[in-house]
Amino acid sequence: MIKPSCTALLVLVLTLLSVAGPATATAPADTTAWTPELAMQYPAITETAMAPDGAHVAYVVRKAVMDETTSTYRQQIHVVARDGSSDVQFTRGDHSNYSPQWSPDGSRLAFISTRTERPQVHLIRRDGGEAYPVTAAEEGVNSFAWAPDGQQIAYTMTDPKSEAQEQREREKRDVNVVGEAYRYNHLYVTDVAEADDEDRRVQRLTAGNFHIRTFDWAPDASTLAFAHQPTPDINDGFLQADISTVPADSGAVTPLVEQPGVDDTPHFSPDGQQIAFSSQGGQAEPIGLSDVYVIPTAGGTPEQLADTPNRDGSLLGWMGTTVLVAEPVGTSSHVIAVPADGSPARQLTLGDGLHNAVSLDADAAHMAFTYENSDTPPEVFVASTDAFAKEALTTQHADVPQPPMGRTELLTWTAPDGLAIEGLLTYPVGYEDGDQVPLVLSVHGGPAGVYNRSFTGGPGIYMTQVFAQAGYAVLRPNPRGSTGYGKDFRYANVEDWGFGDYEDLMAGVDLAVDRGIAHPDSLALMGWSYGGYMTSYAVTKTDRFQAASMGAGLPNLISMVGTTDIPDYLVAHMGGEFWDRYDTYERHSAIYQVANVTTPTQVLHGAEDDRVPTRQGQEFYRALKRRDVPTELALYPRTPHGPREPKLLMDVTPRIIAWFDHHLGRPSAADATPDDE
Repeated sequence: MIKPSCTALLVLVLTLLSVAGPATATAPADTTAWTPELAMQYPAITETAMAPDGAHVAYVVRKAVMDETTSTYRQQIHVVARDGSSDVQFTRGDHSNYSPQWSPDGSRLAFISTRTERPQVHLIRRDGGEAYPVTAAEEGVNSFAWAPDGQQIAYTMTDPKSEAQEQREREKRDVNVVGEAYRYNHLYVTDVAEADDEDRRVQRLTAGNFHIRTFDWAPDASTLAFAHQPTPDINDGFLQADISTVPADSGAVTPLVEQPGVDDTPHFSPDGQQIAFSSQGGQAEPIGLSDVYVIPTAGGTPEQLADTPNRDGSLLGWMGTTVLVAEPVGTSSHVIAVPADGSPARQLTLGDGLHNAVSLDADAAHMAFTYENSDTPPEVFVASTDAFAKEALTTQHADVPQPPMGRTELLTWTAPDGLAIEGLLTYPVGYEDGDQVPLVLSVHGGPAGVYNRSFTGGPGIYMTQVFAQAGYAVLRPNPRGSTGYGKDFRYANVEDWGFGDYEDLMAGVDLAVDRGIAHPDSLALMGWSYGGYMTSYAVTKTDRFQAASMGAGLPNLISMVGTTDIPDYLVAHMGGEFWDRYDTYERHSAIYQVANVTTPTQVLHGAEDDRVPTRQGQEFYRALKRRDVPTELALYPRTPHGPREPKLLMDVTPRIIAWFDHHLGRPSAADATPDDE
């Protein structure tokens, strides 16, 4: 499941579904068919930064690096000219470089680099040269931003360990009392000086028992506004956050927005008179709500602006007197303009596909962004914010082989209670109309995740084109509870997990069968996180699936709420605490209906998962094993809520296909039969 922060972060599992491809593989990839090795050759473009004059765009390319003893990701910064005259890799080496930001005059590029012991901000001139550090933060830099005058950089750093803490660690007396000895994120400023200047002034601006999330400079560089939550705990981060200001030369912190719920991502207007921010509107909304508000910089009453389509977007900044927001809209993602005068919001980007990693020039007249769709990998594009017509700048994937793909189409259907549902169906490679083929029902995480028009050939936990190459059709529905369809749809599965959402999913399967695409006797089911939950629950309700794979699933909501690092998200969906609603939690937990399971069910889980603790997967596996239901358990070492190492990521899809092939009686089962039944 599940969002670590309802306003600032995406559902974690969706991030894991788009991790990037490799620089070096252990063996040459087959370039004539879709394989995990080939999918991993597709890099991710994770960030863009448009120069103030719009003449250049810096962007970050993330690739996997693998050899006999290496399995990691590295990020490097490239700079492409707006006129197409050059596209240069600016950083290299056995370290990562990311978060590029241009100086206000566009002459220098700042970025965070891991080339030092701790991540530090480095500078490099636009015309190249040697990068040099401008911070020496004891614990490293988490985030940073240029002052509008270009003379300073503000950054956040986690509090260092106290001498007493370090001594206890040395003496092996470092007992961790949960909720004590927090290390908070705080705000600093430093002068921007030349490489040989060792006397840079560093000023700490904030201190105390609060944890900074996001911040922004006032246009005159006199003040910073910042959002802060009570503790660093991820659960607190989607229950409470306020906004305050602090002078840029230090001084008293002044509260600006103090109310229940999350208020985040402050952005000063170009004239400095207002601050736009995202807000839950004065009450905690753990399931997810992020509306756009403005408040006078001097203080006052926040004013809500027009609703965006999804009401859960990320603020990008200002375009004159309009606030720009990025958010999912159905199976696409778009930039939305929200006028500060309260006029209706309007969509700036056009067409189906994902418009992500957005950045703006100084006047917000142009934007840079990545664009991709189901058949096209992401590249960097630019467009005017006045009249949208995107123009490609990069060709990062030009030399990556792209075999024939299984085509993807958008399906719509009606759930039994009348709710309209969308989903994406990817056909097997070489599919011909009239063929009845095995179908995999793939359930996304969240539940406030979404299956969108991301490139289906890239790497991820579930590599769609690899399934298509193996002869499977893959149905990826967006049942009630998904994001991208507005607040009411996102809240529609509250106290209804495993019921209305299950009917949404099965109606999609029925559609694929009725259209003669899916063979009714060759159905398989898989899902990660909340998708794993739905997998566990579905196999207690139906025997229509010949095989299932539960990834990081949560079959026992009572033990889950007591062990996950974000219990309030689950509590919000269940309508209250388990001791007050024991019957509700039991009714929605697969483990209490496990006696009904006959479907061979594979269990996959990260060995270091705090979001959905590993014991959830083990509990379901043990119950299936004791009931003699065919099962296997694969635990991924060093893995939290999804694989972070390329080699481990590459294991998942082939392992699932082998399980499905075996239990569907397909020929490839002889080559890769699961060994733990």
